Amino acid sequence: MEQEKTQGELLKEKLFLKRENAGEVLSAQELAQADSFCEPYKAFLNHAKTEREAVAYTIQLLEQQGYEAFDPAKKYQAGDKVYQNNRGKALIFATIGKKPLSEGVKLLISHIDSPRLDLKPNPLYEELELGLLKTHYYGGIKKYQWAAIPLALHGVVCRRDGQKVEVCIGEEEGDPVFCVTDLLPHLGDEQMKRPLKDGIKGEELNVLIGSRPFKDDKASEKVKLNMLVLLHEKYGIVEGDFLTAELNLVPAGCARDLGLDRSMIGSYGHDDRVCAYTSYAAAVEAVAPEMTVVTVFADKEETGSNGNTGLDSDFVRYFIEDLAAPHGIAGRTVLSHSKCLSADVNCAVDPTFQDANEKRNAAYLNRGVVVTKYTGGGGKVSTNDASAEYVGEVCRALDKAGVLWQTGELGKVDFGGGGTVAKFVSYMNVDTVDVGVPVLSMHAPFEVVSKTDVYMTYRAFKAFIEA
Repeated sequence: MEQEKTQGELLKEKLFLKRENAGEVLSAQELAQADSFCEPYKAFLNHAKTEREAVAYTIQLLEQQGYEAFDPAKKYQAGDKVYQNNRGKALIFATIGKKPLSEGVKLLISHIDSPRLDLKPNPLYEELELGLLKTHYYGGIKKYQWAAIPLALHGVVCRRDGQKVEVCIGEEEGDPVFCVTDLLPHLGDEQMKRPLKDGIKGEELNVLIGSRPFKDDKASEKVKLNMLVLLHEKYGIVEGDFLTAELNLVPAGCARDLGLDRSMIGSYGHDDRVCAYTSYAAAVEAVAPEMTVVTVFADKEETGSNGNTGLDSDFVRYFIEDLAAPHGIAGRTVLSHSKCLSADVNCAVDPTFQDANEKRNAAYLNRGVVVTKYTGGGGKVSTNDASAEYVGEVCRALDKAGVLWQTGELGKVDFGGGGTVAKFVSYMNVDTVDVGVPVLSMHAPFEVVSKTDVYMTYRAFKAFIEA
């Protein structure tokens, strides 16, 4: 016979903050739904390893859903679905709502760039009869993590004849891969005396791409020549074309289920494509929304959101102005009445490195989507600190929809920190708060997320749209 709960137990249930594990509170059917939702997400990861690929792949999906290229001269009506491609590296898509634009829009904004190795403008060289590529790392990485792992080459080359060539080597079965080499431990005493951050230095991130020389007794740099011959045969590239190329080295291989229970996904690029995909999935299901839903995939977040495809530019503002102008509404009016979820990840507490977090205010795997009121560094520097009113509004919507959610900070105070695109959205006088997935090994070549957290993030975005 079940005992009656004491007054203290009842008060604790009523007053204490609940921290629930999805595996304990979700039904078998809900867990199966989470697992099923993550299958197309894994396909997205595999097809979208760079921002260019994410834009191209998403446009394919959008067009299958009936979205059309945006025409700023057209006056769109409720139910219309449009997208705008910004230079192949950022994307906006919208479903027009029933309410007038003067009442604002619902914005879901994520980023689709991830840390990687970029080729320098003059990358190819030969040393000790080996062919190598010089790189400059992109975004915040632990450089030593990028040595001795298989890498794939992705990107575009704008040749001197004006043709743009897409490059992807290392992803198909049978493709060669590339790597940054490392020193064997037998000879690594001096290297291992370096600080961990300098275990591999930036100028040591040189990528091995070949070793066989071109067969010509008189030519010099025969291995380099042979690499250029192979590239020219496949892509029509000459060495000068590297100057007009965007070529990236990313971890080779597919997203994989992780764990004996298959409860997690291990992959490159969860930050922030996990929020991009979940926002896409929620947005395309909004067939007849009350308010217009505008979803943004931004570039350059990992390097400060600069440039004309990053959020520290006006491309989102211009889209809103162009969308509103045929209705005789000012863009500033739309934005000032709009609400946004800055869809970005947060760090999950790592059981091996627990001291990095203040655990009462940290996010955990399997406890749902993370609502992050503020980011930034010590003293909340360079942050968007969302208002109590707006955080309350968002959390009530999640509770009403039965979404499992938690809160989190990006590490202990004065221990580090980081930022998102939220501050750039709030510059436009838009209420904004960060909402996203907790991640283990963030910014590593192989990041980890929980399938239930991914699913709850999708449900959170749906709840925001429908609130």
